[in-house]
Amino acid sequence: MSAQDCLVALMIAVSASDEDIRTAELMKIQSAVNNLPIFAEYDIDRMNIMAQLVFDLFEQEDGLDALFGLIREGLPERLFETAYALSCDVAAADGTLDETELRLLEEIRYELNLDRLHAAAIERGARARHMRA
Repeated sequence: MSAQDCLVALMIAVSASDEDIRTAELMKIQSAVNNLPIFAEYDIDRMNIMAQLVFDLFEQEDGLDALFGLIREGLPERLFETAYALSCDVAAADGTLDETELRLLEEIRYELNLDRLHAAAIERGARARHMRA
């Protein structure tokens, strides 16, 4: 998996974690892939492949561990905070954070070994960007 595949897979995993993939979350993923420099050379057709991979892994007992194994192999450490920021944006996109999304974000923080202070700043930024009037 490429670094971009890893980012897309994590965003999809966050969206699918509560078993309710919302339109706002899909739009957030699409917007990120269409507009962020990290995805400038990304083949958008790979999104469907990554979605199917995530869905297949989520059906397996140790699927989340397998997903994190793939993420650790394909994602350079310099993009760990980017991965977490994108994950937080997807989780916050629909205006609600349910317990399964929060647990997955916690697991992502742990698996990517993010500094707690840095993670809190990323979370705060995501909350500020998705605040409703």
